[in-house]
Amino acid sequence: MKLESWKSQLRKGAAELALLSLLGRDALSGTELLDRMADYSEIGLSDGTIYPLLKRLEREGRIAGDWKLPTGSGRPTKHYSLTEDGRIALAQMQQTWSVFRQELTALLGDPQ
Repeated sequence: MKLESWKSQLRKGAAELALLSLLGRDALSGTELLDRMADYSEIGLSDGTIYPLLKRLEREGRIAGDWKLPTGSGRPTKHYSLTEDGRIALAQMQQTWSVFRQELTALLGDPQ
């Protein structure tokens, strides 16, 4: 397996958790989500991945979108927030991630 393929699979697995975590803090537009993720380049959420993921999560009822009119001129933007199902899913995913991280860290040992 090539490293880039493996990294791609890691990113796919982490994308939903990362996005739900951000929306658990604030209602955000797709652009705002991308801006917040800019500092986390290894997670790899780009506009090509984030918008399909937002559509899927909205279709599944984990997030809800609400159109907001800007102050002054400009186009309306859709802001996303977690639904109750989304909050439950986020809590379950965070718990699962915590256990997974602990077990993998124990398995890998101290790399130094």
